[in-house]
Amino acid sequence: MKVKPFKNESYVDFSKPANFEIQRQAIEDVRKKLGKTYELVVNGKKIRTEKTFQSFNPSDKNEIIATFYKGTKELANQAVESAYKVFQKWQYSNPEERAGILFKAAEITRRRRFEINAYMILESGKNFGEADADTAEAIDFMEFYGREMLRFAQKQPITPFKGEKNELVYIPLGVAVVIPPWNFPFAILAGMSSAAIVTGNTVVLKPSSDTPMMGRLYFEIMKEAGLPDGVLNFLPGSGGEVGDTLVAHKLTRFVSFTGSMEVGIHINELAAKVQDGQIWLKRVIAEMGGKDSIIVDSEWDNLDEAADGVVAAAFGFQGQKCSACSRAIVDQSIYKEFVQKVKERVAAIKVGPAEVNFRMGPVINGSAQESIYSYIEIGKKEGKLLNGGNKIDGDGFFLEPTVFYDIKPMDRLSQEEIFGPVLAIIKAKNFDDAIKIGNNTKFGLTGAVYTKNREKLEKAKKELLIGNLYFNRKCTGAMVGAHPFGGFNMSGTDSKAGGRDYLLLFMQAKLMSEKILKK
Repeated sequence: MKVKPFKNESYVDFSKPANFEIQRQAIEDVRKKLGKTYELVVNGKKIRTEKTFQSFNPSDKNEIIATFYKGTKELANQAVESAYKVFQKWQYSNPEERAGILFKAAEITRRRRFEINAYMILESGKNFGEADADTAEAIDFMEFYGREMLRFAQKQPITPFKGEKNELVYIPLGVAVVIPPWNFPFAILAGMSSAAIVTGNTVVLKPSSDTPMMGRLYFEIMKEAGLPDGVLNFLPGSGGEVGDTLVAHKLTRFVSFTGSMEVGIHINELAAKVQDGQIWLKRVIAEMGGKDSIIVDSEWDNLDEAADGVVAAAFGFQGQKCSACSRAIVDQSIYKEFVQKVKERVAAIKVGPAEVNFRMGPVINGSAQESIYSYIEIGKKEGKLLNGGNKIDGDGFFLEPTVFYDIKPMDRLSQEEIFGPVLAIIKAKNFDDAIKIGNNTKFGLTGAVYTKNREKLEKAKKELLIGNLYFNRKCTGAMVGAHPFGGFNMSGTDSKAGGRDYLLLFMQAKLMSEKILKK
């Protein structure tokens, strides 16, 4: 199979009135479909259960996006066992066939792009640009992983050994349990699931209960692309009942998870316990969040650019990104001026419903709103309030973009993941002090450094323990292929999504050696 070299999907330019109108109309069209009820799907069979749950529009908590039948412990067991049976055949499928399914899925996603965006805008609270970037990233994952599978399916280099014919191949692992997050509800879900499928594994997908519609759309797309029944199973449900059952099952071979540190630790512990009849150690591929910093050095003379980068990274999608800038660590010589520039920029951010395309929309749900607000109250005691600090009245889960300054390096606002529109500004004595502060949390996902001093950049390269480290730019916006994504320490297992070694996590190497017989 010949394919063109991988190229990242371009974003839609919503500053153009025609594109804006297409997206607005797509939202209106999707609104006519809201409120439908969707079954679970196991081995191609639609299943209804006694209980249902609903997903809502966080911009308007009274608007129901869809109703879903709720998975049970029994169905979770059934889904894994069914996926295991389907795996017995699917593991031998042609890698080119599997890659071709991803390429078809990417084309279908392009065709349905504005529709997918619209569902995401309504279900997750992303504005137009954030939603489109999410959909574009999903396309990138499909295109990139399809090409990567073709590469791994080729003859692998191995050292010749006289008298033998040796061959190394990569084979799939088995049943994958995929547990994606709500904050990149299409991209990460599609990326983790597509990686498992294209490498020859079968999947039980448990989408986030906040954004299950995005999982449903992915399921529909993969079915249209020609994926056989039972390779992908759609099983929404609670983490405690469905999620734990899936992770613990003896036939589950590996778990691919993106979410909070606490849940990631729990999954890792549960997966590590060998169940009766289990004949392997389960693999866990986890991305668990961060407490990300942008360092602004005294030897950076464009504070406007640095302030723009910090504010964009802190408040994009309401700060609900594991890569978001949660801390700005600023040299004391430029601290006062930088704080003022951040204040001006944050004051200009408008907050409102995602479907109206405000720069900042709602947080995902009421629980998140309360949790974030509790940190705002902590911030009022630990530092000085620069911007925001309040909930916004209405039917959505809105908060003002909030900034605190004079936060100390070991304060809770500096150490704990907030996952919302709250930025802490910390004063550093010098660059060495800034590096020390940048390394002082249990996380190590993303970060950035603004400086024009080459020696300082080299020092940061060596000393900052950060999986995705950027220089003289913001710390969000990783691109598939260009910025393989994953972090250290409690940020996860450093599984570099969108990188050339990522698919190896979904396979195992098999060596075959044949003695050459004399004629």
